[in-house]
Amino acid sequence: MSDTLVIIPTYNEKENIEAIIETVFKQKKRFHVLVVDDNSPDGTANIVEDLMTRYPKSLFIEKRKGKNGLGTAYIHGFKWAIDKKYDYIIEMDADFSHNPKDLVRLYNACEKDGADVSVGSRYSQGVNVVNWPMKRVLLSYFASKYVRFITGIPVHDTTAGFVCYKRNVLETIRLDKIRFVGYAFQIEMKFKTWKLGFNIKEVSVVFTDRTLGESKMSGGIVYEALFGVIKMRFKGLR
Repeated sequence: MSDTLVIIPTYNEKENIEAIIETVFKQKKRFHVLVVDDNSPDGTANIVEDLMTRYPKSLFIEKRKGKNGLGTAYIHGFKWAIDKKYDYIIEMDADFSHNPKDLVRLYNACEKDGADVSVGSRYSQGVNVVNWPMKRVLLSYFASKYVRFITGIPVHDTTAGFVCYKRNVLETIRLDKIRFVGYAFQIEMKFKTWKLGFNIKEVSVVFTDRTLGESKMSGGIVYEALFGVIKMRFKGLR
């Protein structure tokens, strides 16, 4: 049994999913993995189900009927993790942009260092991004600066998607009231965590752009992040 669940949302990740799962299981700490698949037409779920015969007690899958957004996939996984009583819940991407070797560091920041939430941060110590075009680096970096300015949240990488939560944080946040589904989902989760008084610690990581598969980034996701935080800020003030 493990006290920590790693949630990996997937949509068309057949090139990466087996390798990322195997690498998570090779870490020095024992983790369980939950894949939340949004009906990937490329057969991602079939690959996971084949692997489950090898890891029947540590690998799980939840299959959803449609592509409903990153935020709802994580919320689905959070509820599953709460129901199963995991003490720590980590979210990460399937494409190796988040290095599985950093999982233990995020876990230790909560379990040993007393953080309620630990964030794998690209921007807490300079800019640690590899293989991104400069335009995208600047967009991401200044988006986080913009969010900090608008909301006041003391986090350098507000859009980071490599995060460890203690279970009581997710139990306290009203997950059904989370309204954003894309980039802004990550911002809203950190904002609500901070507003509820939980301790957030940033852990510096290197983010490496995917080499296999296609990015799920879209203009609508960026628009949601840029303009959604203003609404979120004023609701937070009220």
